Amino acid sequence: MVTVAENIVETLRASGVDRVYGIPGDSLNGFTEALRTRPDIDWVQVRHEETAAFAASAEAALTGELAVCAGSCGPGNLHLINGLFDAQRSRVPVLAIAAQIPSQEIGSGYFQETHPTELFRECSVYVELVSSVDQMPRVLHMAMRAAIEQRGVAVIVMPGDVGLAEAANELVAPIRATASATVPDTETLDRAAAALNNAGKVTILAGAGCEGAHAELMRFAETLKAPIVHAMRGKEFVEHDNPYDVGMTGLLGFASGYRAMESCDTLIMLGTDFPYQQFFPDDATIIQVDIRGEHLGRRTPIDVGLRGGVRETIEALLPRLSTSKSSRHLDAMRKNYTKTRKKLDELATPRRGTQPLHPQYVARVIDELADDDAVFTPDVGSPVVWASRYLTMNGKRRLIGSFTHGSMANALPQAIGAQSAFPSRQVVTLSGDGGLAMLMGDLITLTQSALPVKLVVFNNSSLNFVELEMKAAGILTFGTGLDNPNFADVATALGIKGFRVERSSELQDAVKQAFAHDGPALVDVVTERQELSMPPAITAEQVGGFALYAIRTVMSGRGDELIDLARTNARQIL
Repeated sequence: MVTVAENIVETLRASGVDRVYGIPGDSLNGFTEALRTRPDIDWVQVRHEETAAFAASAEAALTGELAVCAGSCGPGNLHLINGLFDAQRSRVPVLAIAAQIPSQEIGSGYFQETHPTELFRECSVYVELVSSVDQMPRVLHMAMRAAIEQRGVAVIVMPGDVGLAEAANELVAPIRATASATVPDTETLDRAAAALNNAGKVTILAGAGCEGAHAELMRFAETLKAPIVHAMRGKEFVEHDNPYDVGMTGLLGFASGYRAMESCDTLIMLGTDFPYQQFFPDDATIIQVDIRGEHLGRRTPIDVGLRGGVRETIEALLPRLSTSKSSRHLDAMRKNYTKTRKKLDELATPRRGTQPLHPQYVARVIDELADDDAVFTPDVGSPVVWASRYLTMNGKRRLIGSFTHGSMANALPQAIGAQSAFPSRQVVTLSGDGGLAMLMGDLITLTQSALPVKLVVFNNSSLNFVELEMKAAGILTFGTGLDNPNFADVATALGIKGFRVERSSELQDAVKQAFAHDGPALVDVVTERQELSMPPAITAEQVGGFALYAIRTVMSGRGDELIDLARTNARQIL
């Protein structure tokens, strides 16, 4: 007899799935038993289902292939939801097996009963309850196809008794992605080309949709004599080997990227859903290219919208473009970028004695010592800022994070997925102390699964980015302090090689040793709590808010905090 669960596992293996992330439970017994008998599919047991979903999301982001996670009924699969939201919003193909209570008990208020089809609907491209063996494997095939083709999350909700039942149909059909090209229509291409040919100063805003189009993008920028600003998710695909790159914009970016967009008369957006409306130019012609037509113009009004892939659209536009553009705008923006980059690099310096380390310096050392093909996973918050500004992409390195969903605690779980998929590749986290503590139990997964992840913890004893947001809003910081343990000692107790860094002079050696260690390692770095990650443009409201924060801080008797803030950040404003 072949069970429904066994048929699922056979189909997954035939479709190239190598592992499943999750935690076992009685409602998952049929599925985990089927996995036990198929040693060519690994069961990566984690300590929290949220980790399982984040790990699957990371694997899918790195491989482009379907990744799988599983959770038992009720609370088990509820824990998946945050990681699944991240996968859905990052547009990576993930299949979630969400077990359900016994079929005959659904609707009775049974122990651990929830309604996963409703709960997961917002974070999926496909979700369906398997209430009968006759639905399988058809539902499985449709779910996998939806996840792969729409690059999103598919959820199969399956009662435990259905998984253990005899399969009515034993069909095993490999589900693989198809290849296609989407090119805008001729009339729209002509309109876009005319706007670009008539433009005086063109700037390109490039996002994650530029993956696989690097050579075409370089030819496009050369033809238009256009500086390239990249969004966070576009950094790893755009920044490297790029003489037109002028940095990032947005809340995490820096001045040169902001200036290149602000000063252009024509902006062309390539494969980006950049969300911050305040960073778009006020008086510019805007052209947008996106494979998802429904995303055209949803962030800012556009003059021309082209539905198509970035590579195909650029190839179709290039023959229509004039090659006699002036390079004056490009040259000015390059010069501005050089100046901005120098200022940023000057902030990434060591400190004397026992002063907490500048986080910029920590990120720079990570960048210098990491492998040429390292995978970096920064936690949401200030580690993402330092990653965006100080990690160098080269076409082989990868940078993944919760850049759209913006969830805390993503770095460690995503590193688990990255290292599981690429066991011989260096995987490095830039972990926040708050993020690490939130899912710290999964440090045990590193030792249990022998995953040699390298964790660098930015330990500033605070929810640092939240504090910055409070200060900018004129609010006295509250509820953001963290009474942290020595994370190196915690790591050592769990079988992970631990290092504690309290002086700048100790950092390089500790990171070198950690990176060279044959196994998981953690470097706990005491960093400056008062370091400001200055945005590329500061509004009048932020200036007013910060002044109000200063007044309130003094009036509350916390003036020493303001003195420390000024002393720490004087070098940024002088």
